[in-house]
Amino acid sequence: MRITVFGATGNVGGRVVAEATARGHEVTAVVRDPAKPHGLPATVTLVVGDARNPEDVARIAAGQNVLVTATRPAPGSEHELAVATKGLLEGVAGTGVRLLAVGGAGSLAVPGAGGMTLVEDPGFPAAIRPIALACNEQYEAYRAADAEVDWTYLSPAALLEPGVRTGRFRLGRDELLVDADGNSAISMEDLAVALLDEVETPAHRRARFTVGY
Repeated sequence: MRITVFGATGNVGGRVVAEATARGHEVTAVVRDPAKPHGLPATVTLVVGDARNPEDVARIAAGQNVLVTATRPAPGSEHELAVATKGLLEGVAGTGVRLLAVGGAGSLAVPGAGGMTLVEDPGFPAAIRPIALACNEQYEAYRAADAEVDWTYLSPAALLEPGVRTGRFRLGRDELLVDADGNSAISMEDLAVALLDEVETPAHRRARFTVGY
């Protein structure tokens, strides 16, 4: 498949590129500045573009099967996520190209909490509340997207960190996945596995799903 990744040089995006490449897909990485070091595999094609620009997105989507977005704004610039989301949704509308977004966990319902979402939990870390709220806004934009957009939104577990690729995890929909001890976690490597599984075998069209151990 022909897969293009926005945010390919980030922590999650880089692992998505690695997983897609290992599976033999034709991968394109979108960068704003091709002169900057990127550390991507030599087999990856680089294109210059900006997710915030619908015209760039439409141009880059041409001839692709799937666009993956794993962009994350820097702290203090969380508002940029909404702009990028708008650009991606507008740019891909009507192209027939699938759009898979790696989002946030904040909008997932906490098990046994009467519908309270993770970001509403009093114990939610204040330091990451701005990006969590921005991701909630991102998810709502996908839910309200034009019917011509073939989207999927992936929410990670509460704790998403670099780790190992096990290929063993659980999938859910709108509720936070926790283990027997109440922990909610997934490695970035296994998140990439779950995302590529969805790319290859679509099971959540115009829907959200989540992954955790």
